[in-house]
Parts: sequence; structure tokens; C-alpha cells
Amino acid sequence: MTKITADHLVRGAFVYIRQSTADQLLHNLESRRRQYGLADRARQLGWTTVEVIDDDLGRSGGGINRPGFERLLAAICEGRVGAVFAIEASRLARNGRDWHTLIEFCGLVGTVIIDEDGVYDPRHPNDRLLLGMKGTMSELELSLFRQRSQEALKQKARRGALFLSVAAGYVRTGRVQEALRLVFAKFAEFHSARQVHVWLRDEGIALPVASHRAAEGRSIAWKLPLYNTVHNILTNPVYAGAYAFGRTMSKVSVEDGRKRIKRGLRRPQSEWEVLLKDQHEGYITWSEFERNQHLIANNATGKGSAVTGAVRRGELLLAGLLRCGHCGRKLYVGYGGKAGRYYCQGALVNHGTARCISFGGLRADAAGGTEVLRVLKPLGIDAAVKALAAQTSETSAAQRQLDLALQEAHFAVAQARRQYDAVDPANRLVASELERRWNEALQVVHRLQGEIAALEAKKPAPLGEEERQHLMRLGADLELAWSHPAVTAETRKRILRTALHEIIARIEGGFIQMVLHWQGGDHTPLQLKINGAGKHRWTVPEDTLSLIRELARLMPDQQIARLLNRAGKPTGRGNGWTKTRVCSFRSHHGIAVYRDGEWAERGEVTLEAVAKSIDVSVMTALRMIRHGIIKGRQLCRGAPWVIKAEDLTAYREQRAPRHSLTSNSAQQSLQFQ
Repeated sequence: MTKITADHLVRGAFVYIRQSTADQLLHNLESRRRQYGLADRARQLGWTTVEVIDDDLGRSGGGINRPGFERLLAAICEGRVGAVFAIEASRLARNGRDWHTLIEFCGLVGTVIIDEDGVYDPRHPNDRLLLGMKGTMSELELSLFRQRSQEALKQKARRGALFLSVAAGYVRTGRVQEALRLVFAKFAEFHSARQVHVWLRDEGIALPVASHRAAEGRSIAWKLPLYNTVHNILTNPVYAGAYAFGRTMSKVSVEDGRKRIKRGLRRPQSEWEVLLKDQHEGYITWSEFERNQHLIANNATGKGSAVTGAVRRGELLLAGLLRCGHCGRKLYVGYGGKAGRYYCQGALVNHGTARCISFGGLRADAAGGTEVLRVLKPLGIDAAVKALAAQTSETSAAQRQLDLALQEAHFAVAQARRQYDAVDPANRLVASELERRWNEALQVVHRLQGEIAALEAKKPAPLGEEERQHLMRLGADLELAWSHPAVTAETRKRILRTALHEIIARIEGGFIQMVLHWQGGDHTPLQLKINGAGKHRWTVPEDTLSLIRELARLMPDQQIARLLNRAGKPTGRGNGWTKTRVCSFRSHHGIAVYRDGEWAERGEVTLEAVAKSIDVSVMTALRMIRHGIIKGRQLCRGAPWVIKAEDLTAYREQRAPRHSLTSNSAQQSLQFQ
């Protein structure tokens, strides 16, 4: 004990107390008593001022922030510590950084370290060497303990026998299973975890969650779901009958000079340590689970161009499905005015170069929807039958959940009543508590009955025969159902995403080249002519424009309108032609108005003029033109025949008599009418 000097006794003695875990605090009571007993030993050795530091109870010495240890170091640096007491010196710190820092500070100010084995002065080389070895051995011991425990856990996990906790869906049967099956069924319908969450909240359907209460232990509680609750159910492989271990990992970083550990970081499935499929009964198959993960990943619109994205607001139907065939990036959607456009701006954002492609969305949506309807048409009747079956089911999913909750509530009421009847009335406090529980159970039954009654009141009436027939007609004619006013853009998007996986779009030679990739793996090419500059969806077709340009040289606007209507050529907006519309159309395209005398200026005559000139009927002249005897042309059916005057003259010269019918020049020819 000669290492303890008067200078040490003048300063205080600090007793550092630590236990690593909460479990040790609860069960290792003797260890804590031994550590607190070091204060008496310090007084026996001559110290009058003894301070106990127990701020780090329940904290590991492996590097986590320890406020008690920080207090000890601060007191040592201030020169207030003459000796540091611990049961075993290495318990002061179990990592090299803290341990050598403590030794260095104690050596600088002359503080000794005392444990049950002896007194150590860090200023002496032998004691410093011994303390360093003790710290190294303690750190190695901790690492070995951790390594052995982790390998034991992994070995047990490889056999599928390690269960740290049980998923809520495997704690009880009945209502729990019905609720979880409902979650998977709705995800198969909506294809979006967010939509499932919103639907459950709107319907007031609670989901089971694990509840950890000190009084009751682990139990099941029913709460309106949070988004994380739905997402965890859909992404937990245990519900697909698989055992998985090592789905998360920890990440160590250094912040403010201290080690920081972030736990619970998710790993990709390829990096899971253990995955045993078909280990137990599941709610869905493993293929369904993988398909669900693919859908959830594609719905993450913030993950870049590698995903499709969930169904979002907007009228364009192919949003999220289109990918640029030139650079491979996902196409964006922009809305300007009434119509939207698809465009690729990946090159612009990343490299500052020009956009790859851009085209209007209405024509592409129409072509994609038409092709999907063509493929899905044989399935229309089956979809209508399933819709009828879903509408005419006896109880809805929400009512089913309320019925199961009511059954549990009735059971709780009966149990509370039995407990109340069995209690001795003399135990007034116990009887009062049981009566309170009975009343709460009765209130739950009353509330659930009210919710069921309200749900029954809102339940729609069953379809009548006329409505059933109408639904069957819609199923038989998918095009009618697709264009029905009650069908929203969101519904059409879901139909397209159910059938299509992706669409690759390119622009080449004035055409939009689209390749539809179906969910089953097939591919369908489509080609759309791209609109020229200044063109829009109300533009009159080129053949109609050329026809009007030619007709304007043959007849007035009123006759042009009649001819176009008879020919079945509407305006750009699908309306019939009038004199005013023809006049406006000519003015817009710079076509001159018809003038009297144009035919004569161009040397052209009408069919009627030809018949009169050659002294035959109009029908005879028409037959002569059709047989090629006289040359003529007609722009379209119903348009006037145009014969050039020179062709008529050539016909006359061809038909003129070349010699007299008789040698007598005085003989006259008789003309018979």
C-alpha cells in the first residue's frame, strides 16, 4: 500500500459502478452490492471524501456514450481524484480508446487505480504495462463473448429454430387471420400499400399489433393501422411461409469522436443470412410475396428512373409505364393546358444536353388503350361475373371484421361477468374493479353494434335485373365499359398496369415507335405518326385538305359542304360541314374562292356541256367517259366530272367522216332524229 501517499488521500476517492445490461440490473444484485461496498473500502484505506459514480448502470462499456465515465475523466483532469476504485480495473472501460485515455490522464495527474487485486500507479512502467495488458485482455474477452454468441445465434437460425419474436399473424387464430388475409387481398386489388392503408382507415378496420405491457406481457392489440404497419405486413417473409434471419444490419460511424451504431438498416434479399422457404404455413405463396415486393419497389416514385411508380393523379394513362428507347430513362409527364405530353429530360438534367424525345400523350394513350382492350376482350365476361359476385356477397370485408370483433367482445363480457359473480362481495375493491371491467366490455359491445348498424344502413341495394344485364353488356363490350362516363382515369391506369409491364418508345422518321411489353413476357409493336409543327388533334386529315383545295376550283362553298357531308368526311372536331365552315377553312389555309368562268379559263368543260356538244344524253356521255372514249376525271364520288376542251376536240376529229357516202356530190344526207 506504499503507492498510496498523502497527496492521494488529500484528494477524493471515486468509486465507479457499472453493469452492462438492464437484465444484470434486475438479477445480478450481488455484483451491484459488491461495487457499492468499495466505498467502505476506500474509507478503510484512509479517504474521507468518497464519491460514487453510478450514472452508467445498464450501459455497456464497449463504446456507447457513458455520462458517468465522462464525469470521471473530467474530475481526473481537474485534479480532484486521488484514486479510482473498481471491482476489476478492466471494468472501467472495455474498449482500447477509453481505457488508454483513462490510463494517460491518471498518469498525468498522479491518480492511482485500485481494484480487488491491488493498487496500480500509471506513472510506474510496470503498473502501466500491467494495466495495458488487462485492458487488452478485457477487450479481447468481450470480442470473444460477442463472437461466440453471434455464431451460436446464426447456427440456430440456419436450422430455422431461432425465434426472437413471433409475428402477430401467428399468435392467435380467427379474427387475426381474417384481418391479415384482408390486407393481402386488398393489396392484390389496389397494387399499392398506401391505397390499402387509406382504404383500411376509411373503412375503420383495425389491424393486430404486438403490445408489450409489463403487467400483461406480450399480447395482441387492435388499432387503426399506420402506414408502417401495412408495409411491414406486406414485406415480412414470415407471412409467405418463409423463415428469414439477418434481414437487417447495423452500421457503425464516428460522430463527435464517439462510436455511433445505427441498427435496423434493411438489407437486400440477396444479402439475407438465412432464408428457408416453405418452412411453415403462410398467408400467401412465395411467388406472390416476390410479386408484391416488385410492385412495392416499382411504386417508390422517389427511387429514380428504374421504377414504374404508383398510379398518380392526372389524365394521361401511360404515365410511369413509358421508357425512352434512346437513353433508357423513364419518361416524365407534363401538363400544359388541356393536353399532356410525355418527355425524356434525363439527358437535360444530368448532362445539360437537349431532351431525347417529346410527344403528345392523347394519341399514345388512345393507341395503348385500344391494344390492351383488344387483348383483354375475351376476359370481359369473366370480369363482369366476378363483379356481380363481389357486389352480391352477403357481408363486406369491413362488416366481417366488425362481426369478429363483436364475437370477441361478447366473450369478454361473459368472462367479466363470471369473474364478477365469483368474487366475494366483502372484497369491495376487487368487486369494484371487476364491475368496472364488466362495464367497459359492455360499452365495447354497444359501440360495435352501433358501427354494424351504421354499416348496414350504408350498404347499397342489390342490383336489379336491368342493372345486371347492363353490367353483362359492359363486360361483353370492353370498349363501351372503357369509355363509360363513370370510369375514371385511375381505373383505366390500373387496367393498363395489370396487363402491361413497360412500354419502350422511340421517335424515328416522323413516327412514334412503341413496343408494349406485356406482363406475361410477350411484346407488341405499335407505330403512330407524330404530329407536325403546329398540328393538333383537331387537325383535318391531309386527304380532306387536298380534296377541298381541288374542289375550290370546281364549285362554290355551299356545294363543297354538301359534297363533303355526303362523302362522310367531317371537320377536325367531328362536325358536319357548312358554307361558313368551308369558307373559314379556305381562309385559314389560303385557298382562293371559286369564281365563275374558271372552267373556261383553264379550258375545261362539264359533263353536261360535253353531252350537249356531241348531241347525246348526259348518261350516254358519262358511259363514254367511263369506257375511255372521252378522257375525263372525277376527284371523288359525287364530285363533278372535268373534261378538257382539247380532249373533246380530239374526240370530234376522231369521229368525223373521212369520205362521202356516195360518189354523187348532189346526194344529200338525211338526219334522223
